[in-house]
Amino acid sequence: MRDDSRPVDRPLRARPDRELAAVFQQALEAGDGVAGAHCIHERWMRGHFPTHVEADLDLLWKRAGASIPEWLPMRYVSWLPTAYEVAARFAAPRGRSNIYLILLDYSDRRGDAHGVYVGMSRYPPAQRFDQHMAGIRAAGSVLKRGIEVLAGPTLHLQHIRRGEAARIEAELAGALSDAGIHVEGGH
Repeated sequence: MRDDSRPVDRPLRARPDRELAAVFQQALEAGDGVAGAHCIHERWMRGHFPTHVEADLDLLWKRAGASIPEWLPMRYVSWLPTAYEVAARFAAPRGRSNIYLILLDYSDRRGDAHGVYVGMSRYPPAQRFDQHMAGIRAAGSVLKRGIEVLAGPTLHLQHIRRGEAARIEAELAGALSDAGIHVEGGH
């Protein structure tokens, strides 16, 4: 599995479930976080049982944590396939701005345990998340409820023109909300 394979490309899409399980087992044995991440991602996108996805995530983080790509979330999020589908509708010319998503914890409320913050910054998403958590130009929802960056759905929206980023930030927030996801941000 190539290290530069993007999750949106779904390089294992054509593989049957049995073969996907074998590739995942080989990835665990080899400590190959990239191959393992693609296996889990493919199962996630196919709608496999959440408990199985969570168990696979746990195994992969234990056996290959250092080599897992940043786009694989650390926990199961029910609406992740929807976030990929919605974000894929957007594109923009190259520039210096980045669109990012931050997973929010709403486990203390009714409904889905997770929401998402949609933001835009000149900083890489992980760095901007760290800034939020340190209170630097922080959104209250991220400071209080931020869990992790959801890098996968917006990988194609990195290094884009600022004007387009501002438009996409707002439209993406609206589209995710319309898809039933609890959204913060997206000014």
